[in-house]
Amino acid sequence: MPKVIIDTDKCKGCGICIVYCPKKILRFSGKFNTSGYNYVECIDEFLCILCKSCALMCPDVIFTLKKDE
Repeated sequence: MPKVIIDTDKCKGCGICIVYCPKKILRFSGKFNTSGYNYVECIDEFLCILCKSCALMCPDVIFTLKKDE
């Protein structure tokens, strides 16, 4: 199962990753980080195909994607 790690403190809530995720498993959390931004969360890691679109498009480099072994 893939593991999607999001550095919520660095997220600025731009939403670019949400737009580019082909599986549509990213959304705004409705919670705010210490800087006051509504950060992104993954709603279903099981559906992640590790395409890295989120990581490639993110201007703040908040994503770490891992494959569990």
